[in-house]
Amino acid sequence: MNQQLSIVKIGGNIIENEVELLKFLTLFSKLEGSKILVHGGGKKANHILEKMGISPKMVNGRRITDLESLDVAIMVYGGLTNKKIVAQLQALNCNAIGMSGADANAIQAHKRSVKEIDYGFAGDIDGVSNNTLNSILELGLTPVFCALTHDQKGQLLNTNADTIASELAIGMSKNFETTLYYCFELNGVLRDFEDKTSVIKKIDSASYANLISDGIIADGMLPKMHNCFHALNNGVKEVRMGNLALFEKENTNYTRLVL
Repeated sequence: MNQQLSIVKIGGNIIENEVELLKFLTLFSKLEGSKILVHGGGKKANHILEKMGISPKMVNGRRITDLESLDVAIMVYGGLTNKKIVAQLQALNCNAIGMSGADANAIQAHKRSVKEIDYGFAGDIDGVSNNTLNSILELGLTPVFCALTHDQKGQLLNTNADTIASELAIGMSKNFETTLYYCFELNGVLRDFEDKTSVIKKIDSASYANLISDGIIADGMLPKMHNCFHALNNGVKEVRMGNLALFEKENTNYTRLVL
C-alpha cells in the first residue's frame, strides 16, 4: 500500500484571522505522515491594491489579473502570506518550505486563453512534478504552496488555490494514497445555508448531481465541488470539507466526498 499523504487547502477567512490561523497551523503541524499546505491570499491582495488606488477587477467571482494585480499577488501570496505561514510552522516544529509552482518546476501551467473574458495573467495547470515533490517530502520537508504557477517561459501566473490543491492531489496520487482537505469557516457542505448545522455528511457522484439540480450546491461552491470530483475521478482517495474541526480525530461533523 502506498504511503499516505494529506493535502490541505486553507480558506481566506482563516488566513485573515490570526487566532484562527494559529489554531489551524497547530492542528496541521500535528497531522501524521507527509503533508502539503496550499493557500491563497486574495483578501490581503485586494486590500493592498485598494491602498495603491487600484480597484480589484472581478468577473463572476473570478479575478482579472492585469500586470499591476499580478505584481501584488506575487508580493502577497509568495511573500507576505507564504513566509508568515512558513515561519509559524517552524515555530510549531513543522519543517516547512515555501513554494510557488515555479520553485523546483513543481507546477507547470499556461496563461488562460481568451474566450468571452480575458482573465489576464491567470494560469491553467498543465502538470505537477510529482517525483520532485516526492523527493522534497522524503527530506522531511512540508511544502507550503501559494497560489502562483509559471509557464516555463519566465512568466508567473495567478492560479486558483482550490485548483492547485486538486491538481497537486491528482499528481501526488501516483506516489501516495492521497486525501484532499478543503478547510474553511463552515462545518462542511450545507443543505440549508441559513442553518450552519445542516452538514451533508457524505456526497457521492449520484447525490452530487442531485444536489446541483436541487440548487443546494450553487454559486461559489460549484467550482470548489468541481475541483473535488475532478480529483476523485483522477486517483485521489477521498476529499473532506469542513472547518478546523476536520483535524480533530473525534470529529465526524464534516462533509466526506467519494465516488
